[in-house]
Amino acid sequence: MRPGDAFRITNGKGLIFDATIIDANSKHLQAELMEGIKGYDHWPFRLSIGIAPTKNSDRLEWFLEKATEIGVDEIFLFESFHSERRKTKPERLEKVIIAAMKQSVKSRLPKLYDVQKLSTLFQLPFEGDRFVAWIDEGVTQTLAKAAAPGRNTFVLIGPEGDFSRDEIEESKLSGFIPVSLGAARLRTETAGVAAVHTIQIINQLQ
Repeated sequence: MRPGDAFRITNGKGLIFDATIIDANSKHLQAELMEGIKGYDHWPFRLSIGIAPTKNSDRLEWFLEKATEIGVDEIFLFESFHSERRKTKPERLEKVIIAAMKQSVKSRLPKLYDVQKLSTLFQLPFEGDRFVAWIDEGVTQTLAKAAAPGRNTFVLIGPEGDFSRDEIEESKLSGFIPVSLGAARLRTETAGVAAVHTIQIINQLQ
């Protein structure tokens, strides 16, 4: 691009700006910004996802990309009893999220929290509905029916080996409601995307 060319830029905090290049070279770019325009990706609720990093880092990156494209506010990575990966590369994951935000023309950058203990998430203050996706014959209520539009929603997605029963009991004591994501047995990253999409669709259909 050259001086005089127009482009768009976002601050990642809800605004998109029309801009015109004034000067550009290999080391810097100077541009004139017009008045900020509110992005389309604003919704009257907060969607938070807690997810256990997958053994294959590419799958985690795929989840972050798709969740950002669909629409999520914050993502908490955690380690639990059956976790396959307990460390990640936050800077790389942040780049994946930024790229997905730009590709989907969003104005808000989801907040990513690096790996922490699952028990820490149980203690986080959260005003809204809290769910834990669990594969169990006794769990018949689906997220699609349990969640309500316009409500802040926090959903926990376990590792490939799922949550342990002790973790589920602790989650329930902390206010999380066990839910199903459907009859199919989903991989961790697929379950995460399904949860994000379910909440967004519920809110768009109201």
